[in-house]
Amino acid sequence: MKPLPYKRPPKPPDFEATVSVVPTEEGGRRSPAFSGYRPSHDFGRSDGLNDAQHEYPDDDLLHPGETGRALLRLLAPDLQHGRLFEGMTFTVQEGSRIVGYGMVTRIHNEALRRAV
Repeated sequence: MKPLPYKRPPKPPDFEATVSVVPTEEGGRRSPAFSGYRPSHDFGRSDGLNDAQHEYPDDDLLHPGETGRALLRLLAPDLQHGRLFEGMTFTVQEGSRIVGYGMVTRIHNEALRRAV
């Protein structure tokens, strides 16, 4: 089954990350994650997860077990105001199940950047 063509949102990405998708045999997804994928993310807040839309600009998808570049657009960026930094790690989740790991490589939305 081929996904619908990805239509880039008008909003620029909040940040860029390297994302590794957990292999299927280790409990990860059974199918690829395509641009437009909207999982939850654990950025270390005690009060919950933060959803974001992924865009995979190099191949438009990531298969289980692969690592690639992702542009993320947070659905509620105010929850991460002043918290993110380059090198920060996070989990990618579907409910309580961890399906990937990420590391922030570039912050585009300066309101999200943690003060040094």
